[in-house]
Amino acid sequence: MFVPSPKETRAHRTLAALAVHRQATGEQLHRLVVPDSGPRALVPVLAQLAEEELIGSITLPNSGRKRAWFLTHRGAGVCRDWPELRGRQPLPLSTSMAASMRAAHTLTVVRTHLAFLDDAREQGDEYGPLDWVPEVAHNVSDGERLVADALMRYVVLGTEGRVKLRAFVEVDRATMSGEDLAAKLIAYARFHTYTPPAPGGRLTAGTNSFAWLRWYPTMPRVLFVLTGAGPRALANRLADLREMAAEHPLVAAMAAKVPLGAAVLDDVEEHGARAAVWTSLAGPEERCGWDELKPASAPAARVT
Repeated sequence: MFVPSPKETRAHRTLAALAVHRQATGEQLHRLVVPDSGPRALVPVLAQLAEEELIGSITLPNSGRKRAWFLTHRGAGVCRDWPELRGRQPLPLSTSMAASMRAAHTLTVVRTHLAFLDDAREQGDEYGPLDWVPEVAHNVSDGERLVADALMRYVVLGTEGRVKLRAFVEVDRATMSGEDLAAKLIAYARFHTYTPPAPGGRLTAGTNSFAWLRWYPTMPRVLFVLTGAGPRALANRLADLREMAAEHPLVAAMAAKVPLGAAVLDDVEEHGARAAVWTSLAGPEERCGWDELKPASAPAARVT
């Protein structure tokens, strides 16, 4: 009797990765799809998918002709109904120009995801390539939306058993002012308190009506990952975030209940995502792991 393999093909996993992440370099796809295989394991797979026009590519500037691969509309049609993508909209790019315009930010977001993924594999935690959901959007009022760079779903395996954590992740490449970056915390604070109108336009009240309870058992923590500037500039951006958390009443109220933190991407990559490289945005400035961040009203996290 024929028994189907429980494992998907490399081509399948590559399309799924691009459907979720929109764009990735060959090296990034290798780390996502076949981390334990040789460096050229995906070369024939990418060539085949490109020949069938399921994926396209662009050559990145100043990269030694390194390519970034993206899902085409034809590719999106192929994988739209796959079980692992249920509830997610595949993210194709229509043209090479569109891919080029998005490449810098999108590839940095994938780079951030890989920093968590590599560390999770080393730690033995439960966190896979599809546990990072880019461009998650939620309403913060009847006409405004919060769009997080990513939502991360992570399970820490430790002495206390399985600890499920969720985090909104904002990847900052220093392309906006520090004040504009810090203002993103206000959008999260508004989502934290947003109560949508009940059917018929009636207002509801009470914690059970918070919008985030529709998707999450607890409000996800908020993590800022900083890159794209020198140490002094990044330190100033961290200071702007901490100032906003201390001075804005909505953000301060959220910080009393939701862990907020920031780290430099280079530090996360060098030392590991769960290393003591994260600074709380509310409370003591001592560094800790992102999983050890606490709300401002809770005791400070243990420094490792």
